[in-house]
Amino acid sequence: MQVENDSVEALGGKIVQNVSRVLVGKEAEIELCVIALLSRGHLLIEDVPGVGKTMLAKSLARSLGCSFERLQFTPDLLPSDVTGVNIYSPSTQQFEFRQGPIFTQVLLADEINRATPKTQSALLEAMEERQVTVDGTTYPLSLPFLVLATQNPVEFAGTFPLPEAQVDRFLMRVNVGYLDIAHEVQVLDRFQRDSPMEQLAPVVTADEVLAAQKMVQEIYVDDQLKEYIARVTHRTRSHADIGLGASSRGSLGLFRSAQARAALEGRDFVTPDDVKALAHPVLAHRLILKANAELRGLTPVKVLNQILESEPVPPPNVVTRYGRRVAS
Repeated sequence: MQVENDSVEALGGKIVQNVSRVLVGKEAEIELCVIALLSRGHLLIEDVPGVGKTMLAKSLARSLGCSFERLQFTPDLLPSDVTGVNIYSPSTQQFEFRQGPIFTQVLLADEINRATPKTQSALLEAMEERQVTVDGTTYPLSLPFLVLATQNPVEFAGTFPLPEAQVDRFLMRVNVGYLDIAHEVQVLDRFQRDSPMEQLAPVVTADEVLAAQKMVQEIYVDDQLKEYIARVTHRTRSHADIGLGASSRGSLGLFRSAQARAALEGRDFVTPDDVKALAHPVLAHRLILKANAELRGLTPVKVLNQILESEPVPPPNVVTRYGRRVAS
């Protein structure tokens, strides 16, 4: 089956270009967001205050032409404030379900770690199963469904660390980072009068996104690469410095995101470079190091680098596709 990867490449290019009108010098980070979208995954955008986390999430949402809700996570937020609640109606003498903000296609969970774990857990079912259950009744969510969550990793007062079950449901963790001087000057010029966000319009429809997601699933992945993905994730579970390794969900996420990256680059097959380029954003946030490893100055990124450097990689110059050998 020949995949229309050129249409996926065009769709991804339009989204990246549109978001870049607001976010300067962050094309690589925007591309990761698009990869997560095409992989049907969710995004955790983590960095210090003021670098554009919320702006990245909002501009991506505005570019998609999907329904959008923003929810500011605070310590007093309740699970029912997220999912909705049954309210008794005197006129009908029945309970009626009032949908919460999670009933949307793109949900921005701003400062997600400021809500209690009980409220954070209200997202678990929705993120994994694309449905919400309230008082024994299950309600399906509209597709595509994407959670964009932001959090500040340096300020811990009044915050609640995300449970591992919650972290594992995010396909990727993206760090925005500071701008260099040249790009910072562009920001000053671009935002001198009005914010470009005000004029940002959708460039793709929800149906186009769904079609692209289906196309990405048809991208060919060689058996050697599937084994390589499995070996890398397995090594995170047996490494001496890692207390908790990547789950099978992480392995599947790396597989799907590699397919999306190949499609965005106009290819209908995955290469080892696709897997290695996405190993850090997909796997690093899932790893928990042992205490002695942290005391030695190790980080999940450093340990993952060790694994990638030591694990044999399939030949980079040959990929098997549809029964024939082609240059990658």
